[in-house]
Amino acid sequence: MKTNDEKHIFGVVKVGDKGQIVIPRDARKLYNIKPGDALLLLGDGNGMALVKTQIFHDAIEQVMEGLNK
Repeated sequence: MKTNDEKHIFGVVKVGDKGQIVIPRDARKLYNIKPGDALLLLGDGNGMALVKTQIFHDAIEQVMEGLNK
């Protein structure tokens, strides 16, 4: 799993009547987010973050491979 210290500001999004937001095109392109992708919403006392669930799936697979050795 790679870490990256780059920071980005993609602009302001508004929450719609159904609680939905639109992820800006530049963010979708940079993080390769496609329609139908699953995102995990994380949060703490400071705010929220969206993370592709595939990142967690890949990390779990690496851990499981390590346990099987």
